[in-house]
Amino acid sequence: MAHSLIVTTTETDILTTARTQVLENGAGLDEAQVLEVLRLPDSELDALLELAHEVRMRWCGPEVEVEGIISLKTGGCPEDCHFCSQSGLFESPVRSAWLDVPSLVEAAKQTAKTGATEFCIVAAVRGPDARLMAQVAAGIAAIKDEVDINIACSLGMLTQEQVDQLAAMGVHRYNHNLETAKSHFTNVVTTHTWEERWETLRLVREAGMEVCCGGIVGMGESLEQRAEFAAQLASLTPDEVPLNFLNPRPGTPFGDLEPMAGPDALRTVAAFRLAMPRTVLRFAGGREITLGDLGARRGMLGGINAVIVGNYLTTLGRPAESDIDLLGELQMPIKALNDTL
Repeated sequence: MAHSLIVTTTETDILTTARTQVLENGAGLDEAQVLEVLRLPDSELDALLELAHEVRMRWCGPEVEVEGIISLKTGGCPEDCHFCSQSGLFESPVRSAWLDVPSLVEAAKQTAKTGATEFCIVAAVRGPDARLMAQVAAGIAAIKDEVDINIACSLGMLTQEQVDQLAAMGVHRYNHNLETAKSHFTNVVTTHTWEERWETLRLVREAGMEVCCGGIVGMGESLEQRAEFAAQLASLTPDEVPLNFLNPRPGTPFGDLEPMAGPDALRTVAAFRLAMPRTVLRFAGGREITLGDLGARRGMLGGINAVIVGNYLTTLGRPAESDIDLLGELQMPIKALNDTL
């Protein structure tokens, strides 16, 4: 007796649609489709991650981009980003400090030794002043003299003049996160606007630097807002999207929020990959507490194709060696420097 398979579930429908639209044709899911993915039950998670991995392999290849980050200026920031312990407005344990140029060069050397191709200089500021720009210029010049590595920067909001200066210094990529969906932004930050961040990203793109823009999930946003965020990032067509998961910091307004559940985090990884099939999607902060070692492995097999190794700005990450060993186990080659220049 012949049996016919009748597919009736919406869950399977969105995966079937994504297989054709994204995997075969390379067109990312739109906001409504991303929301369908985020609503998939845990029973569909393995199939979703497998599809996201296929999309990553098809449109990005097997290579993984490895990056280290260092904080040039830590703490004392005048902004009130509710997730951030570097704000000078909150009672958090992070205090203002500057890193000298020799320390910056040494950090770049240690990053390069891991096989990383990207070294990002970060400062906790609204935007850079003349002192910070001078320090960045000195640091970049010293690094370029001694280390063969791409240099990225994350220095807050920029003017046209500052964008031009950074491009002239040879900055390869600029990071400025939108952080969350436009409709949720005022629940996260009140001292500047989403539109101000967007304007900096426009200037960076027009100056010819690569655009690195992502954010943090798990900050009290709804699934609808998470889908909105993915769609807004996709419309920006960033070269890289760092995906952070909230690691609640003591003394911040979000310090009492619960970390995201692992399955929700993995669904988010896969959904962002299906929204942006060709983008460098980077595991960033919070993955350790949200996913742990097993979840990190599943994420690497569920759409991620870049990692930050070592520690973050104010929180500890996994040892760089652990991530490098994991990539070896998964047979994912580290992207060579000459391929990124």
